[in-house]
Amino acid sequence: MRRGIRAALWLAIVLAVLAALPALWARTVSEGHRFAVPDAPSAPVAIVFGAELAPGGTQPKPFLAGRLDVAADLYRAGKVTSVLVSGDARGTSGDEVGAMERYLEARGVPGDRIAEDGLGLDSYDTCLRARDVYGLRRVLLVSQNFHLVRAVTLCRQLGVDADGVNARCDNCRTSTLVKNRARDFVACHKAVYDLWSHRPAGTG
Repeated sequence: MRRGIRAALWLAIVLAVLAALPALWARTVSEGHRFAVPDAPSAPVAIVFGAELAPGGTQPKPFLAGRLDVAADLYRAGKVTSVLVSGDARGTSGDEVGAMERYLEARGVPGDRIAEDGLGLDSYDTCLRARDVYGLRRVLLVSQNFHLVRAVTLCRQLGVDADGVNARCDNCRTSTLVKNRARDFVACHKAVYDLWSHRPAGTG
C-alpha cells in the first residue's frame, strides 16, 4: 500500500515538473528582455497585442488600454517611431485593430505612424507575421508582464530581436489578472508546439 502511495506521489511530482517546464523555459529565454517604460531600449517599431474590446466593440477594455497607453508613451519618448497594432479585425467583440488605432490617434500617435495587422490571431501569428509580412527584425513588444514572457520568447525564437515593455493594468479586476495568468501558463505548452511544428500563421 505504502509503495503504491509513494509511486503515485512520485508520478504526480514528475507530471507537475513536466507541466511547468514550458513556462520555466519561456521565463529563462525572456529573462533580461523585459523592461519597464523608463528602462526600455529603443527600436523602430512597437508591437501591441490585441485583446477583447468593451461592449459596443469600439473601445478597449482596461487590459488593452494599458498596453496602448504604454505604446503611446514609448512613441512620445522617442523610443519607437512607429506602432504595429496586431489583433483580430473580425473578432467576436469587434474590430480590435481599428479600435486600437483610433485609441492611439486620440493620444497623439499620428495615423501614418500606425500599421494594422488584422490577422494577428494569437501571439505566435503576430510574431511570425511581423517577420514574414512586415519584414521586422527589431521590435519592442507591449503587453502585461505575464504575457510578455511568452510573447518575447516566441518572437526571439522566430528570429525577431524582441524586447518586451510591461503594460499597466490599473483598472483590471483581480479575477481577470488571475484568469489570464493561468491562461498564459497553459499557453506556453502551445507555444512550444507551434515553434516545434513550424505552424503556418493563421492555422492555430
